Amino acid sequence: MSELGSAAAVDLIAIRELLESSGLPTSDLASARPEFAVIRDGGQVVAAGALQRFGSIALLRSVVVSSELRRSGLGRLVVVELERLARTGGIDQLILLTETAVGFFARQGYRVIDRGAAPKKVQQSEEFRSLCPGSATCMAKCLDDST
Repeated sequence: MSELGSAAAVDLIAIRELLESSGLPTSDLASARPEFAVIRDGGQVVAAGALQRFGSIALLRSVVVSSELRRSGLGRLVVVELERLARTGGIDQLILLTETAVGFFARQGYRVIDRGAAPKKVQQSEEFRSLCPGSATCMAKCLDDST
């Protein structure tokens, strides 16, 4: 039985391993301190994603599903939970960078934007400045009552 919830400190090692096995950045996790939501199956983290807050805007980052469970809907559940957490936390816009999941995020209502159009605070994050290559697609979603 899968369980969706906030990550606990004990989950951080499993989250890091999941991110690294999927080729996603981990070097700034300690400094950026993103807030993770996870899906556990049998107590094991099988999917995760995070918000890195910048006032009323957040960077949606590190959405990952274990390789054997991809295309099972877990990624969508993580994104929906992160959007819920963002709304309740006063965030009205989410920004993300992706190299491989443009179609996935487009199906969740995210639209491609010019990387330079992202809010300056987000552009100053390590994720934008150095961790994600310039070839990564920048996407955004405004959170309001209609989404």
